[in-house]
Amino acid sequence: MEPQDHLLAEARRYGYVEGDQVWLRSFMDLPARRVGQVKESEEASLQYFAQRFESFRAKVEDLLAKIEESENKGSFLMKALHLKEQMASYDALGDFEALHHRLTEAEEGIKVTVARNREKNLNTKITLIQEAEALRDSIDWQTAGEKLQELRQAWIKTGPVEKHLTEELENRFREAVDQFFVRKKEFLADKKAMSNRVVDKYRDLIRKSEAIQNSEDYEETTRQLKQLQQDWKEVGGSLPRKQANELWTRFRAAHNHFFDRLKEHISTKRVDAKDGYMDDNLSRKRALVAEAEALLNQPMSAAVARAKELQAAWKKVGPVRGEESDRVWEQFIMACDKVFEMSALEHFIRKRQPNTPETGSPEDKINARVQALRDFIKYDKQEQEVLVENLGKLSDSPGNETFRNMLEGKIRGFERKIRTKTDLIELLRQRLPA
Repeated sequence: MEPQDHLLAEARRYGYVEGDQVWLRSFMDLPARRVGQVKESEEASLQYFAQRFESFRAKVEDLLAKIEESENKGSFLMKALHLKEQMASYDALGDFEALHHRLTEAEEGIKVTVARNREKNLNTKITLIQEAEALRDSIDWQTAGEKLQELRQAWIKTGPVEKHLTEELENRFREAVDQFFVRKKEFLADKKAMSNRVVDKYRDLIRKSEAIQNSEDYEETTRQLKQLQQDWKEVGGSLPRKQANELWTRFRAAHNHFFDRLKEHISTKRVDAKDGYMDDNLSRKRALVAEAEALLNQPMSAAVARAKELQAAWKKVGPVRGEESDRVWEQFIMACDKVFEMSALEHFIRKRQPNTPETGSPEDKINARVQALRDFIKYDKQEQEVLVENLGKLSDSPGNETFRNMLEGKIRGFERKIRTKTDLIELLRQRLPA
């Protein structure tokens, strides 16, 4: 078919002549409309308006090609919308509906791409904010400062997000960066005064501990000393190693003196009857529990050694009544487990940087330990799931009873490990600044 014949066929398919007027047939929700007037002849006029449609379609094809090739598709959205609007009044004969559908698809694609890019930019900016907020409280002034400058440059290079989120994100990022540099300035001006305040806090805790180390109110004093140990951990700050060790030695001596007296007090009580004997055993075990629970606030090397001594001492204490026996045993074994798990955690932390001292703020150190415990819990759960799966595959044959009991015991062991690590995470999180 000749090109002119094809144009004429297309013109008659989508339009018609009525009198001396050329009309475009209705399409989509648009009514038929007049697009021009017959001049030379009906065929010539139809071909003319079909040719105008081909010119219009070429514009659409050119735009669609540019959209396909461009990485910045969003810049073509308004052009696509403008061409769609033109269809309602453009004088030509052709398949406007097909072009409308193609432009609509392109428009939707552009919107999806823009939304995806803005979502990507949002994720990038949220990550930059989280990194900046993680550095906000750092005391590694040099490294953290350089990293924050890098984050600033990355922020500038990141594209836009949805308008209603822009101000909130900008404020969060700027506040995190600004707070770090304000703190750095204040730290450099206050360093000496800060050290003096830390020493004063430690000395106050030592004074309070020494004031009650000879108390006869064992239960209340145990509670007070445990609180003082917790307060000691929360002081924070940094001191020269020699000075810190001297303060800690005085503090620990007062606590050891009281707990030695507590053990002697319990061990010398006379047992006149079975109930008294049971009560005395319970008191002794509670004292061991109290001391075991207090070990988390001591250096780990000393705490582990002492926990093993307490376990040996526990075996020498007589029985306790039924339910109370299980309860106090659970408290004791959990306290010891926490010491051993904390010791293993500290060993893991040291092993990661064997030749350099640990750096970062107290909050950074706590967060590093919390993350490590979470990783350990994940591994424990994986091991436990394998054991549970093996147990499920085991038949009920009497010959498998011994193996079944062994598997069930290992599963309970992992439950205890997971519970212990979970408790340690909560304990560490309580030490974070408010």
